[in-house]
Amino acid sequence: MISRLQGKVVGNRLGEVELMTASGVGYLIHASFSGLKKWTVGAELEILTYMSVRENAIDLFGFTSDQERNLFLQLLDVSGVGPKTALHILSLGSVDEIAGAIGRADLTYLTKVSGIGKKTAERIIVELKNKLGNGGSEDWLKGEENTPSADAIAGLVALGYSEQEARQAVHKLDRTNLSSEQLLKTALKGMAK
Repeated sequence: MISRLQGKVVGNRLGEVELMTASGVGYLIHASFSGLKKWTVGAELEILTYMSVRENAIDLFGFTSDQERNLFLQLLDVSGVGPKTALHILSLGSVDEIAGAIGRADLTYLTKVSGIGKKTAERIIVELKNKLGNGGSEDWLKGEENTPSADAIAGLVALGYSEQEARQAVHKLDRTNLSSEQLLKTALKGMAK
């Protein structure tokens, strides 16, 4: 899985940024409005990414921060929300504004996104509100970056499991003093049963 790319922005068009790496490979990355504003042509930078693999396409989605990517991943766990819809939700505002809207159960705010109807907005609120508390995004959006659990989850996703399946498998384990390799092996054994 491609989790970040470093290079020079050579194109910035509606909804996408083209990044040229030092090795001469160009990547087309779907970006939120915050990314499009921040990633100007000619800038040398690093972009956090999420790689979506489907039967007929491999897409990269780019993020300006770990918090933005973590919110995107949480949105993907909601039934009926795909990567492009999650990215459109991120374009509504800052991570804190979106988390606050979900925490307040603000249907009007969420239904501003094309393709998000009342039922999908309600599902987002029901599934994510408890994770947000009263609109405060700090704890759950920090996620588990750079921990053995995060590495094990990323490993399971790379092996073809969904993000949700991987999280559930790893969170069921006693993770005390286990390396990412040990967590990955144990989770795989549990999933094989």
